[in-house]
Amino acid sequence: MASSKEIRGHIKSVENTRKITKAMEMVAASKMRRAQERMRASRPYSDIVRSIAAHMTEANPEYVHPFTLPREGAKRVGFVVVTTDKGLCGGLNTNILRISTNRMRAEEEAGNDIVTVVIGNKGLGFLNRIGAKILSHAVQLGDAPRLDRLIGPLKVLLDEYQAENLDAIYLCYNKFVNTMKQEPVVEQLLPLPTETLSTGNKRHSWEYIYEPDAPTVIDTLLVRYIEALIYQSVADNIASEQSARMVAMKSASDNAGNVIAELKLIYNKTRQAAITTELTEIVAGAAAV
Repeated sequence: MASSKEIRGHIKSVENTRKITKAMEMVAASKMRRAQERMRASRPYSDIVRSIAAHMTEANPEYVHPFTLPREGAKRVGFVVVTTDKGLCGGLNTNILRISTNRMRAEEEAGNDIVTVVIGNKGLGFLNRIGAKILSHAVQLGDAPRLDRLIGPLKVLLDEYQAENLDAIYLCYNKFVNTMKQEPVVEQLLPLPTETLSTGNKRHSWEYIYEPDAPTVIDTLLVRYIEALIYQSVADNIASEQSARMVAMKSASDNAGNVIAELKLIYNKTRQAAITTELTEIVAGAAAV
């Protein structure tokens, strides 16, 4: 059995750990609120861009953008994998990397080549370890991601798609549902699903004045829409990260409290046993005299 001094040292160590996890929980809770506000603020932009692009596409049915054309018999597929830069957020990264690699494995079994663009240190390290082909990456985005940091890595993938070197692109990220639930999803980014650029309103048409011309404006809008989707996924992932970290640190603090209570019980039992032994020795010595 450990001595009383060793148990006291263990208790002190766990108490210090609980102070750290409690502080991290409070920081994550503060960052989570800001991340959720940023995530919600970015959604109207992508919705408006999609709506305008849909109106313009229906107003110009003679022009079809390559992003909307389905490609049969895909042979090369791209994946955008969004993870976190830091750990200590429970199984958040594990879940998205598992579902991403399962989808990649299914594509490889179908005879397709896989290329990836990685956002986040955790995903970059993991995909490097398994030998995945990485076209580009973006790391250390911080708590407030900037779109200009994402455009460069994303452009590499979009250029490959427009050059017809890729037949499909999938987006993998953690979708924020609520504080207690973050859902790992794999969504088709390109070609855009048919319903994405459909307003569902056939009774009205839209008249636009284009400068310089309709194809150029539609091309630019669709690229902006794709960039907005990527930014939205990163914002969702950051909100999910802070929520998962807050929950994980709260669980760690609660577990540390339970360990401290158990150690204190053991300490009291050990101390009582030592006192009882000393009293027994004193009584035995007195009886011998």
